[in-house]
Amino acid sequence: MNEFQNKVVFVSGAASGIGQAQALAFLKKEAKVFGVDIQTDFGELEKYVNFTCFSGDLSLPEECRQAVVSCQQTYGEIDFLLNTAGILDDYRNLEATDDALWQRVFATNLNSMFYLTKEILPKMASKNKGTIINMASIASLVAGGGGIAYTAAKHAVAGFTKQLALDYADKGLHINGIAPGAIQTPMNAADFAGEGEMAQWVADETPVKRWAQASEVAELTLFLASKQSSYIQGQIIPIDGGWLLK
Repeated sequence: MNEFQNKVVFVSGAASGIGQAQALAFLKKEAKVFGVDIQTDFGELEKYVNFTCFSGDLSLPEECRQAVVSCQQTYGEIDFLLNTAGILDDYRNLEATDDALWQRVFATNLNSMFYLTKEILPKMASKNKGTIINMASIASLVAGGGGIAYTAAKHAVAGFTKQLALDYADKGLHINGIAPGAIQTPMNAADFAGEGEMAQWVADETPVKRWAQASEVAELTLFLASKQSSYIQGQIIPIDGGWLLK
């Protein structure tokens, strides 16, 4: 039996990278997927009849609200919330980080998660059923996975996820986070520029000696969304090729 068939999955950051791979994985499981992104081109997702998209800036609470309302009007109540939207900060240290970058990184990586969850969670709690998976990072757990803004924001994502999971575990909500390491996506295309020296350095520094693909994170997402993982609660699950072992 396919437990995801006809379930409603809301994915932020669905136009590319991990978010797109997550959306595709659920579409292949015959779920109804509502994808949101600031971009307007959702690529191959748009060929699926059970996919609907919304273009908006999720750092703005009103646009988050509009996206959720649009999803509910299209598919009904949301069963799975995947908070995946995020941006990098080019590994900038404190002196190289101005207020605009700091605010933009927190608005995209953390505030959007707060606004969307605030809109969607109450209905889940009223039904005593629902799954939320937040996109953390190895930068949620250690330094060096990003610059000062990215690392601070992703540490906050880990704290948000853990507290949310604790507060709503007895309401039947299943809440966890994923902490990717080196995942090859358009967001880190700069690492592969030129001769790809940076990409090679990252691979060499990763114990398994390679980058992962977004589809691998999507497969982990499917497991964390499944009934088989129902006793995993409030965890930040690394998928990092052993990076955190060092």
